[in-house]
Amino acid sequence: MEISATLVIIALTALTSFQGFKNPGLINRWMFTPYLIKEYHQWDRFALSGFIHKDLTHLLFNMFTFFFFGRIVEQFLEYYFNGVIGTVAYVIFYLAAIIISDIPTYLKQKGNPRYHALGASGGVSAAVFASIMLMPLADICLFGLICLPGFILGVLFLIYSVVKGMQDKDGINHDAHLFGAIFGIFFILILNPQSAISFFDQIKNYRPF
Repeated sequence: MEISATLVIIALTALTSFQGFKNPGLINRWMFTPYLIKEYHQWDRFALSGFIHKDLTHLLFNMFTFFFFGRIVEQFLEYYFNGVIGTVAYVIFYLAAIIISDIPTYLKQKGNPRYHALGASGGVSAAVFASIMLMPLADICLFGLICLPGFILGVLFLIYSVVKGMQDKDGINHDAHLFGAIFGIFFILILNPQSAISFFDQIKNYRPF
């Protein structure tokens, strides 16, 4: 029986997050804190912060989203690379997304000892937008109530992330969402440039009714 890398990542993230709920010391050491990274060269925080969450709601939202969209990307890479290499590429994709999506925040906040962030949002956002590039017309439903094609919801999400990131008032790392999304898009385009043609062919024929 084939084991899904998506499920393994979810299980690992749930395990480490639950450990963090019980152990504030682990949270403090793994949390993404640009100032401590700069001062003490704790570069592992870039990756470790993606495997802890603020609370159960934060964890469930990220992992629920990742379950659906991560599997699409995983299956695409397994097909593209034909098997195990695809699984390895998928894990690298996810880890790279978590790390790279935090770099702009690190550059912005490295002099601020009060800034902290945690969670897998950069990796999850990359998976969502990579899947949108592959299947732009597939509906994405918000809380099971409002369903929109992925490419429309993706545009709205990017606008929201840019605006909220500029305001920087709610304690959420919107830049990680934005740059995770950008990473996911460019990952697919670089790996398979033909996907750009397929993407635009699909959306140009879209009819809302």
